[in-house]
Amino acid sequence: MYLSHLLIDVGDNPDRPRPGRVWLRNRYRVHQRLSMAFPSRERAVNDPEFLQPYEPDDFADGDIHVPRGDSQGFLYRVDTSFISTRNGRANSVVILVLSARKPNWDYAFHNAQHFLAAEPVCCVWSPLFSAGDLLRFRLQANPTRRIKRQATEADASPGSTRVPVAQGHLLEWLERKLDGAEVVLSPEPPGMQTGYVWFKKDGGAAGQLFSVVFDGLIRVQEPEALLAAVASGIGSAKCFGFGLLSVIPYRES
Repeated sequence: MYLSHLLIDVGDNPDRPRPGRVWLRNRYRVHQRLSMAFPSRERAVNDPEFLQPYEPDDFADGDIHVPRGDSQGFLYRVDTSFISTRNGRANSVVILVLSARKPNWDYAFHNAQHFLAAEPVCCVWSPLFSAGDLLRFRLQANPTRRIKRQATEADASPGSTRVPVAQGHLLEWLERKLDGAEVVLSPEPPGMQTGYVWFKKDGGAAGQLFSVVFDGLIRVQEPEALLAAVASGIGSAKCFGFGLLSVIPYRES
């Protein structure tokens, strides 16, 4: 797998244009731009300079709208709390991207270099977990659960719909979703920051999605299961920046 860091220029002067900040407001546009780093083979050959208009079908080469894993797809997270010292900036935002194949960021940002505060960084990432490892983690998730939908006069067929998980059950949801690891409640529980992520699709459809950023510690129980969870992502709405579980070894200071 490949792990990329994209440092976004959100500006530090409200009186000057801040295209990176405006771009980040709509997660639909963020996903669309990131998808451009994975052109189909035909698109890459026929339009190597990305001069033709964007066509969604040209960027569906096994990476877009597919189940994520270590052989296809990508996950991403917008970290607005990230503090950067690169280029002398102290208030930039970073986008983390975990992908099955190497992205072409030059192609994706060919006509949008002004979004970036620095050149993208991409490296091979092959994590190895062992039972008993203590890891610090971060996850932005869209915790939802399915409930049965009653039939109505307009729609006689019953079905199901997704609703946000109640505030008091968020930790329970996280523990259930973290295959291969346990959430460590000592010395303190993981931090949970709740909010909403906004999106607006082409054609006018818009909405907001319930968001929770979990920060804390986990202890590895089943290394292979945890690796699979990292590769495939956790929860729903992955195309809007949810589901990327990032982990680093935890060492007491």
